[in-house]
Amino acid sequence: MCRVRIGIGAPVSGSWATPENLGRLAREAEELGYASLWTLQRLLVGADQDLPPVYRSVLDPLVTLAFAAARTSRIRLGVAVVNLPFVPPALLAKQAATLDVLSGGRLDLGLGTGWSPVEFTAAGVSRARRGPRAEEYLRVLHTLWADEVSAFDGEFYTVAPSRMLPKPVQRPGPPVLLGGGVPAALRRAGRMAQGWVSSSGADLTRIADSIALVREGAQEAGRDPDAVRVVVRGVVRWGGPTDRLLSGPAEKIREDVAWLAEQGVTEVFHDLNFDRTIGSPEADPATGMERALEVLHALRPVKEDRPGTP
Repeated sequence: MCRVRIGIGAPVSGSWATPENLGRLAREAEELGYASLWTLQRLLVGADQDLPPVYRSVLDPLVTLAFAAARTSRIRLGVAVVNLPFVPPALLAKQAATLDVLSGGRLDLGLGTGWSPVEFTAAGVSRARRGPRAEEYLRVLHTLWADEVSAFDGEFYTVAPSRMLPKPVQRPGPPVLLGGGVPAALRRAGRMAQGWVSSSGADLTRIADSIALVREGAQEAGRDPDAVRVVVRGVVRWGGPTDRLLSGPAEKIREDVAWLAEQGVTEVFHDLNFDRTIGSPEADPATGMERALEVLHALRPVKEDRPGTP
């Protein structure tokens, strides 16, 4: 039996990322029982960068979730991920707390350390020491969300004794999920965050190895390894070859999700933005949305997909 939460990627990339499509998909996903709605971040693409179409035109992830929050009432709202070097932690703490308040406590905040040199240059930050920067960043978020008087003095960030209100609805703050695929990043997710979120390029056939490192990190920090969330961005290839995970007809994709659950995955969100017929700027928006709705209904969660459902 598959005991994994099922989410869906919001229309954030390419021609289908319109207000009408976002509102409709968010409402229908909630009505169909999806557990979560997810966005992604891409600041810009260099003129000489050869990146997939999904990255060429992308809505801001938090603004998109705020839009979706106003049109839903139950579905959780996740971002996978905000690249933390590009946003001062005090600013992101305020944005996340505000979104958590306005959504009634539904935010899941995924954080990454970034990889695009063009974006680092545009943001005016260095790629050096991203791991230590991430650890300080999490501590700053925690003090701003949880403490009555916040303060921090580190290598990268300084917060003078101050107050930030309102606090998030979720205490001590929205769940933080860390991205990353190298061993140090995986262990950091288990040690410092509520969970780990995989990237679109992750080799899901070997995800058990990554999960083991995440849980090792949790155990080393004295935390319950089984309580750490493992969220997979499911790049769905609807009707594609059946020799790949999450590719093929609905029944095959459901079987793949069940297999991922056996490896230790706790949540999968099907992200259609990576489908070139949907998430590309050149795709026909009406045709793309029609295809997306077909997949949304075909892969809708059933009772056994929902932990705690009788």
